[in-house]
Amino acid sequence: MDYRDYIESNINIMLGKPVIKGTRISVALVLQRLSEGATIPDLLNAYPTLTPAAINAVLAYASDVINNESIIAVA
Repeated sequence: MDYRDYIESNINIMLGKPVIKGTRISVALVLQRLSEGATIPDLLNAYPTLTPAAINAVLAYASDVINNESIIAVA
C-alpha cells in the first residue's frame, strides 16, 4: 500500500496537517483515537467517510515518519 494514495497535506486544509484525502480528518486524530482504545469499527462508525484502507494508510504514514526521523544527540 502507498499511503500517499490516501494521505495529503495542503496548506489550505487544516493548516497543512496531514489528512485523509477528501476529508478534514487528520492523521493525528485517527492516531489519537486508536491510542485511546478505539477500534477500527469504532472509527468507521464515528467517521463514515473513513475506510479501512485509509486507516491502514494512517498507520503506514506514521510508521514511515518514525522510521525516517532524525535524532539529534544532546551533549
